[in-house]
Order: sequence, then C-alpha cells, then structure tokens
Amino acid sequence: MDNKRINLTCRSKHPINYTMNILFSVLYTLFVLIFIMADIKKKILNYCIISILLLFIVNNAFLYFSVTSTLLLSNDLPFGVVGYTTFIIVFLYTWCRMQLYPCKIDPDVSRTVGIIYGGRQLLILFLWLIVIQLFISLNYNFINRIFQLERDIFLYNNIIAFVSIILTFLNGWFRIFIFSTRLWIVRRILVSTLIWIPVINIFIILYMCKIASIEYDHACNKAYKVKCIDSRVCETKYPLLLLHGVGFRDFKYLNYWGRIPKYLIKNGATVYYGHQEAFGTIKDNAQMIKDKIGEIITEIGCEKVNIIAHSKGGLDARYTITTLGMGEYVASLTTISTPHRGSALAEFFNKHIPDKHYHSIARFFDKRFLKIGDKNPDFYTAMHQFTKEYVEQFNKENPNVEGVYYQSYMSLMKNCFSHSLLAIPYLIMCLSDKKNDGLVTLESSQWGEFRGVYTNKKFRGISHGDMIDITRGDYRNFDVIETYINIVSDLKNKGF
Repeated sequence: MDNKRINLTCRSKHPINYTMNILFSVLYTLFVLIFIMADIKKKILNYCIISILLLFIVNNAFLYFSVTSTLLLSNDLPFGVVGYTTFIIVFLYTWCRMQLYPCKIDPDVSRTVGIIYGGRQLLILFLWLIVIQLFISLNYNFINRIFQLERDIFLYNNIIAFVSIILTFLNGWFRIFIFSTRLWIVRRILVSTLIWIPVINIFIILYMCKIASIEYDHACNKAYKVKCIDSRVCETKYPLLLLHGVGFRDFKYLNYWGRIPKYLIKNGATVYYGHQEAFGTIKDNAQMIKDKIGEIITEIGCEKVNIIAHSKGGLDARYTITTLGMGEYVASLTTISTPHRGSALAEFFNKHIPDKHYHSIARFFDKRFLKIGDKNPDFYTAMHQFTKEYVEQFNKENPNVEGVYYQSYMSLMKNCFSHSLLAIPYLIMCLSDKKNDGLVTLESSQWGEFRGVYTNKKFRGISHGDMIDITRGDYRNFDVIETYINIVSDLKNKGF
C-alpha cells in the first residue's frame, strides 16, 4: 500500500516538473528575444548605467550562474540547459555589441570618428568596471557568507572578469590611439610611456577620453555646417564689410578671419574686406574704409553695408561713420573685442617703456610693414590711440550716428594658459583685476547694444585671437564659425 502511494506521488510530480520546465524555457527564450529586440530598436545598451551593469554581469558570468542556479533550485524552480543557453546568448550578444558598437554615433560623422568616440565610451566603461571588479575581488568572505561560493569558482570568475575588462580597455585605447588625428607623434609617445605608471595612467585614460570627445564634437559641428550650406541663413540685405585689427593685413592667402568668411559665403553672405593698413592711424585707415564702401556701393549697386569689425577695426569704423560722414551708407556696425574705452595693456606699456625705446620699437615695425604692404605705417601713433585719455576724447568726437545699428560682442580668457601668445598680456591686465581676453577688457569692449560674452564651460576660455579663428582650431562649447553664422543670421533677421 505504501509503495503504491509512493508511485502515485512520483507520477503526480513528474507532470508538474515537466510543465514548469516548459514554462521557464519559454520565459527564458522570450527574455532573450525581448532583450535583443529592445536593444535593436531602442538601443538600451547605449545608456551608460545599463551597459555598466550588464557588462559587469557578463564579466562575472561564473558568479552569476552559480548564484542564480542556487537561488532557483533552492526554491524548486528549474534553470537547466535552456536557462544556461539563453543567458549565454544574452551575455555573448551584450559583450560583442559593446565591443563593436559601444555607443550611439551621429549618422553624419565619418566612420573613423565613430570608431574614436566608441573608444572613449569603452575607456569610460573600463574605469567603472575595474573599480567594481576590484571591490568584488577583495570581498570574497563577505560574498561567501551570503551565497556560499566555492573559492575556486570565485577565483576563475575573477580571472575571466579581469581578462574581459582588459580586452575592453585595449579595444578603447587602440581605437583612439590609432585613428585620432589630434594625437601627434610626440603625444602618442608620451601616452604610450605614461600609461604604464600607476595612478598617472588614470589621468592618461581621461586625457584620451577628452581627445576623443573633442574630435567627435568637432566632427558633429562640421557636419552641421555642411548641412547648413546653401541654407541662405547669412544672406543679409546689405553686404558684409570685414575690418581687421591692428598688426594685420587682409592678405589673399593668409586670411585674418581664418575659416569664417568661407562659411559665411557658403551660407549666403556677400563678403568684402576693408584692406586698411596694419599699423595705420585711425584717421588714415578710416579714409581707406570710406573708399572701400564707395567701391562696394558702385560695384553691386547696394545702398548700404554691414560692418563687422574686430579689435581696432571697430574704432576705424566709428571714425568712418561719424567723422567722415558715412553713416548714411552703413546699416549696422558690429564690433568684436574692440577697445572702445582704451586698453589697459597700452596704458601699462606707455607707463613702463621709455619714450625713446618706444620710438625705436616703432621704427622697427614701420620698416617691416612698409615691405609687406603698408604705405604709411605709424606704429607709435597707432599704439597711443589705445590709451584711455585718447579714447575718451575720441568717444566725445565720434558719437553714434542715428540710423546706424551699433552692437558689440566680447570673449574672455579664464587663465593665462588659454592662449600661449597672450599669456603675459592677460596676466598684466589681471593685475588691475579686470576680466579680459588677453588684449581688451570686458568693460572696454561694450558699445551700443552689448550682446554678450563668448567663452566656454571648460578651463581654457576664449581669447582675443580665438574670435578671429587665428589658430584654425575648435574648442569644446565654442565654435567660432557657428558664432559668426549666428551673428550674421541675426543681422539678417533684423532686416539688415
């Protein structure tokens, strides 16, 4: 009788176990399909927290299977071959997906840039995973008290985990090291050497991530500019007249404004240059600008021009508009980093350089610039026209003309490392506790409607030279080309 009861019990349990196995096999299979489809459609692995969590589980597959199977079996829930198989598929998919396509890439950037930016994501994952794995490795006793793990399984798990993490690092490192255009030969040698030094290698990895991020941002901005080409956003009613600052000329093959005019033209702008002298006085340069405005009006039959002037070019333009009576031919004047209230740097040099030496320096520059195009260079006078005393009188004699729209912009350096050529001038002006761009103070730059300050969120800041694309470089959170496109587009929207 007892044997019959035992047999009946066994028979009744078999169908239940069989049903549970089928049910969980279906659930495991559905989980795999849902997970992979969700990633294909929603790219869930692109989220940093999810990718870190899943890669951690993948790296610790031995630990995961041991803990999971123990918990399930202790509650009479099946895991079996199907369970192992489905999760192995998920783990393999996750690991391969993150190694090949670690993050979302803008479809407009090149494949090479995508590889570099993917390397950044892999290095970030490496830093998180290595910290978490070290914590796990050093806490065997604590984990063992909870899950009763064999030490051999824990050891093999950690070996596999660290190998996987190192492969992630190598993948990310070589993506950036090989394909980045911003890593010059010297930098490649340095990072290859310093990466082996403990603690310092963390900063090297973060530096590589920064390089990749800058390169990706630049590529995205470039792609955006290409999209904007022929959009006519810069097609103003009146043509643009660009006026350079002191110490430069409008050379044909060495453009003072860098890449800016090229992109303004591609976006619909009509661009002309002032061709005033590098070390001409305000009066002499203003006469050249007046003649240039006349040429433009005659050439294309326009009524007025929009002047965009950088640095001293703004003072030249104001003299042209007011003293030379060209206000009726100028629709707007946009000054960028112009010393409307003088230059603290000029005051410093005038105070500390004896007049005799100043004249000697002036003769040196005058001779050199005579050879490169200036017909009447006057370094001494041009420099003294930046003094507070001179500009105060200049402002009284050259007030704004009614009917001309005046606006101004400014940039700021954040420290002396923002621009190597302007490090000393920046520090000199900081002695008087004045915010500046390396040559002009914030207070001095404001004239007409002050439209704001250009800088970035990073440590560098934006210098006087950066505002004219002097280095032809791109800086995070500041794009000089996009800046000028926005300025000109705004003029267009205002009806100029």
